Amino acid sequence: MPEKETKTISSSKATAAKTIFEAFKILKSEGGELPGKEVIDRVRKNVQFTDWEKEVYEKTGYVRWEAIMHFYTVDCAKAGYLRKSKGIWYLTPEGEQAMKLGPVGLLESASIAYKKWDAKRKAEVKEVTPKDNVDEIEIDKIQSIQIEKLQQQATSGIKDFIIQKNPYEFQDLVAALLRAMDYHTSFIAQKGKDGGIDIIAYQDPLGIQKPRIKVQVKHYPETPITVDVIRSLKGVINHGEEVGLFVTSGRFSNEAERFAREANVHIKLINGEELISLWQQYYSKMPDEDKSLLPLQAIYFLGGNE
Repeated sequence: MPEKETKTISSSKATAAKTIFEAFKILKSEGGELPGKEVIDRVRKNVQFTDWEKEVYEKTGYVRWEAIMHFYTVDCAKAGYLRKSKGIWYLTPEGEQAMKLGPVGLLESASIAYKKWDAKRKAEVKEVTPKDNVDEIEIDKIQSIQIEKLQQQATSGIKDFIIQKNPYEFQDLVAALLRAMDYHTSFIAQKGKDGGIDIIAYQDPLGIQKPRIKVQVKHYPETPITVDVIRSLKGVINHGEEVGLFVTSGRFSNEAERFAREANVHIKLINGEELISLWQQYYSKMPDEDKSLLPLQAIYFLGGNE
């Protein structure tokens, strides 16, 4: 049973407790993962905020409740309750278990775990005094939050650029990525019926090496790909000679992901987040013509020492 939360806590911690708990509920309802930006947008819709919580910090331009929430997600990450990777937030089994403590209990257990991690990192045997004022938080947390926000802004800009493409431009982008990964795109569907296959890729120029890759591409940035669509792809894959690849600019339903994992043929799913990550990874190997489909600019900034 969740604890009765009768403790008196500071305004900042109260904000953190309710927003993080709501974020965990959202992640749990979505099968444990969701783009961080979408989690924050849903928290904004689901939670009633005071005028104080909605104030904007003049120095940073951040909304108070968002800054507080980001600050304490660092604690949750160090506690093993939450993972963040390439813009996606993942609720871990430990995080789901911690929800039984209630909003305040969850936050306190995460903060304790963070302090233990921080003490070990600094090789100090002393209690770290918690700082309640978000304007006075530790430098490493500030850096972590700033880096995450920069990454989210960069990913958001790339996503917006992709969304503006039409389905055939998006298909060309996927083909360009496969070529950068050293595959040979022998077939790229033109306008009209394609039998459900948009791209066929080989490991060698003649297509002798097996397996060959049958690729289906859907430019659905807002609509999750359903299991029925993945089931249709499976139906056109020849077992042992071919593998399936499904690429979307959005995401897949939980049922679609489970079906792909359990299918008796290999089906790889690439969602919009992974597509961006792969494009960044292989961008340097592309000719200028392919780079122009989604041009990037690398910017380096100081990282952490974790």
